[in-house]
Amino acid sequence: MSDAGHFGDRLAAAVERKGASVCVGLDPDPALMPKGLGVVEFCRGIVDAVAGVAVAVKPQTAFFEALGATGWAALIEVCDYAREAGLLVIADAKRGDVPSTARAYAAAFAPHADAVTVNPYLGHDSLEPFFARDGLGVFVVLRTSNPGSVDVQDLPLADGQPVWQHVAGLVDRWGADLVGESGLSSVGAVVGATFPQEVAEARRLLPRSVLLLPGVGAQGGRAEELAAAFSVGPAGALVSASRSVLYADPGAGWQEAAAAEAERLAHELRSLALAG
Repeated sequence: MSDAGHFGDRLAAAVERKGASVCVGLDPDPALMPKGLGVVEFCRGIVDAVAGVAVAVKPQTAFFEALGATGWAALIEVCDYAREAGLLVIADAKRGDVPSTARAYAAAFAPHADAVTVNPYLGHDSLEPFFARDGLGVFVVLRTSNPGSVDVQDLPLADGQPVWQHVAGLVDRWGADLVGESGLSSVGAVVGATFPQEVAEARRLLPRSVLLLPGVGAQGGRAEELAAAFSVGPAGALVSASRSVLYADPGAGWQEAAAAEAERLAHELRSLALAG
């Protein structure tokens, strides 16, 4: 699906159809999943539950990779199932390596995902193979929600600007020539929803980029604090919730509870997008 047109345009069209920019993270943790379900069965069930309101799912590849070879097969099956359900797929892989390796990573993910998360700290040439893939969206890790992020991302440079804001400038430059008819670039950025002030600053620095905002729900991010992210339009941000949707009910009603939580988030985001 990554070769089916510009990612930003496809996202904008999906948000227009669904009315909200809900992304559901697929983090299949065997310790939290309903008893007796396998990873593929669980993830397919979540896709079925949220496909009516979500525009995207975000499989966290680590949970699949931990299962070895069967995990990779499960990841591909889940990605393909989600795309058949009309959802965009964002592979949350956070890859970033020397160009020859990056080309292999891009080749691995592009056939099964519409976008992929990447790490920028090896510089432009480590990400260029992802940018060069027609139709593939790229979300560059910018400002993350983990406490240790301040060790690097908040360090002040000689001009007083923190590292993450310098990287934002790079992201804007890297995506300048990859803007679609929607006005959105295929190069976006990952910013933790737990830092609403940083979300607003990232929006100012990245007027053409989609902001992927994980951390709503279980991590403490609140959708109502993210209005600034939508100042460029309803598709200017993707708000991602994982555990709060996946594990809303660990019992027999797990699908119904996931659907209800996704709909609740969609309702909040519709109001925010209108306000933005």
